[in-house]
Amino acid sequence: MNTRHLRRIAVAASAAALLPLALTACSGDSGTSSSDAGADKAASSAPAKATEPAASMDEPFGPGCASVPKEGAGSFEGMAQDPVATAASNNPALSTLVAAVKQAGLVDTLNSAENITVFAPTNAAFAKIPKADLDKLLANKAELTKVLTAHVVGEKLTPAQLEKGSFDTLAKTKLTTAGSGEEYTVNDSSKVVCGNVPTANATVYIVDTVLMPAA
Repeated sequence: MNTRHLRRIAVAASAAALLPLALTACSGDSGTSSSDAGADKAASSAPAKATEPAASMDEPFGPGCASVPKEGAGSFEGMAQDPVATAASNNPALSTLVAAVKQAGLVDTLNSAENITVFAPTNAAFAKIPKADLDKLLANKAELTKVLTAHVVGEKLTPAQLEKGSFDTLAKTKLTTAGSGEEYTVNDSSKVVCGNVPTANATVYIVDTVLMPAA
């Protein structure tokens, strides 16, 4: 057997020995590639996590808002179309306030004002005042005007501004506010029961107690 023949046998033997290793390597690469593709597919098919929407303070808030009519002129949508005194007249919970505003001759004043905030006492708020005292107040136009204008600030106030606020009123008195979220107190005594109600020329915060200015 010559030298050339021996070399051919050696090369063939080496190739035979290496073939299983090559096949094993190819098989491992195929499995990894398949696994990676499966992982990519799973990742792409996984549903995106929903983002929790932030609570909006651009809308009316508070427990008293539930009593506001859902439709018509007295609804939030309806009130937003009218100036503040007209808008209040369409809300059944503010009928005593509206009567007082008419008694004081302030309808046109409030309706023609621009960018104001009105803290509007509910009928129940006026009912807290002893009847004799309320009748006396309604009969005194100057005093009634002072009380009503003490509920009006000459700028539109956002809920954020109420967190720790002090504002001048049209009666030239001070009005203070405190709170956060959906709970605010005015002058340390009156609670906002339905806040951030828009009208054509004002923002309204409906309150549960009449704000009596200091004498």
